[in-house]
Amino acid sequence: MPAPENTFKSRLLAGERLIGCWAGFADPYATEVTATADFDWLVIDGEHAPNDIPTIMAQLQVLAGRHSHGVVRLPVGNDWLIKQALDIGAQTLLIPMVDSAEQAAALVRAMRYPPEGIRGSGAALARATQFSQATDYVQTANDQMCLLLQVETRAGIADLDAITQTPGVDGVFIGPSDLAADMGYPGRSDAPEVQDTIQRALARIRELGKAPGILATDDATAQRYAGWGAQFLAVGIDVVLLAQAARALAARWR
Repeated sequence: MPAPENTFKSRLLAGERLIGCWAGFADPYATEVTATADFDWLVIDGEHAPNDIPTIMAQLQVLAGRHSHGVVRLPVGNDWLIKQALDIGAQTLLIPMVDSAEQAAALVRAMRYPPEGIRGSGAALARATQFSQATDYVQTANDQMCLLLQVETRAGIADLDAITQTPGVDGVFIGPSDLAADMGYPGRSDAPEVQDTIQRALARIRELGKAPGILATDDATAQRYAGWGAQFLAVGIDVVLLAQAARALAARWR
């Protein structure tokens, strides 16, 4: 039995636009609720949400067999953390703060078994192999790994071409908030200079044959990013959606 097909990766390669949402509650119950909306992908966020390997695994478990693909965002691109995330069954990783092609190449190697990479092959006890049921997993897993890199600094933008063209990189995600802060506009991702940089970056990623991605938290911005070519587009954050709905409801009844 081989590694399961990564449908998120297959759909990106087919040129589909995939609409996603952030999953930030660090709880499988909330992620299961969000999955009923049938977003194409949900980001299980380990960078800015209180997730760890056990909570990430629990959310991957409730997403199994559902339309929503679990994209795991790790806090950093450490080799050992990548290995753990893949062993619990993640196939698509989103890695923040990638500033160079050298970083990109190292992340590609961390996601792949030798000889293409350095991922440890002790998968017999891993959820990824269904606990040794997928006997051909190690031989077939590399092709199903999907690596998405976040470019969100001026340094990353300066090296965008080389990062994007790194073999094994499947998509590049522009991080508007961190990019704005690094450009001198903290909290102002709507600043014209930042928006111009985002537009040019999304277009360039697509020109180089990779999938461009981004997050927007309001409809007008999401529509603009879609028009600029974003292929994997997140259109909301579950925590924010609940907060906004709760506050609006309370305000109506005060």
